[in-house]
Amino acid sequence: MAQLIKLQDYVSRYETDMSRYPAQYVRLKKQQWENLKEAWESGTLLYDNEFSKQEISNEKQSIFNKVKGWFSKEDESTVEEFDIQLEKEEEDFAFRNFLHAPNEQELKQQFLDHLFRFQIKWASSTIYEKSFVNEEYYVSETLQHFLQRLPDNIFLLYEPIFLLKKAPVEVEVLLLTPTEIWCLAFLEKENDAAYLGSKDHFWIEKQQDHETKVLNPSMSANRMGKIVKQVFQLYEVELPIRKAVVSRNGYIDYPEAPGDLLLLDKRSYDEWFQRLRSLASPLKMMQIKGAKALLEYCQTTSFRRPDWDKENDDE
Repeated sequence: MAQLIKLQDYVSRYETDMSRYPAQYVRLKKQQWENLKEAWESGTLLYDNEFSKQEISNEKQSIFNKVKGWFSKEDESTVEEFDIQLEKEEEDFAFRNFLHAPNEQELKQQFLDHLFRFQIKWASSTIYEKSFVNEEYYVSETLQHFLQRLPDNIFLLYEPIFLLKKAPVEVEVLLLTPTEIWCLAFLEKENDAAYLGSKDHFWIEKQQDHETKVLNPSMSANRMGKIVKQVFQLYEVELPIRKAVVSRNGYIDYPEAPGDLLLLDKRSYDEWFQRLRSLASPLKMMQIKGAKALLEYCQTTSFRRPDWDKENDDE
């Protein structure tokens, strides 16, 4: 599952410590799945619907004790933070609802759905701060598509807002792999629509009985490419920058497309996506460096957790 390091202008844990959270996420995900699968196969955590709230509370504490054991003694700060998050976000790492899955494939899907919401939490909160999340992100097919189907070694920036010369600029999708970064602009309005590309400000969208104009998506891809190039040059990040226009449900016809712009439509998208999915390279230092650089220029809007302030006031 790809790592959501930035969502809109929400506060992200990754921006607080990009060196720690990617590896921590991979470790937690692996250990959670192994423990969950073992529990599902043995049925040891299955419980009757008549369990009392106290029994469920005891089960949650048992789960936390297992999670706590995943960390070494050197990770005491991580354990403390995890303890606080468990108390305040009670559904985190609560596996009991998964254990009625009829087969392993369904168990995996439920686990991925759980991780999807967990990733949004990591991309919208820290131990001190939170951001208000637009509910549309929880049901976004595109966001779910990239997070759940791409591997852990790919970082996703989804609709981030960059601050350039104090001016906010919202972009679409950035995929930062160990070897390159992809700037993706989307053109997915109607199923099976045909798009006629050009250098003009508008492209033509053709359907069975009518034509309409749509904003040239290559402008969005080029804008992202320029932003990434500026940031990478400033921080001496050496990664190839790729640009693409994506239409997973339509067709793109642009014979004179620039050589540095890839067109991914119904005929070519799956092959490109499978190459990303099969990328077996581990996380790279240059990839981490690139992520840090991009996050430095992303806008963040958040508020301090009221309960944290209250705890500090009581001290």
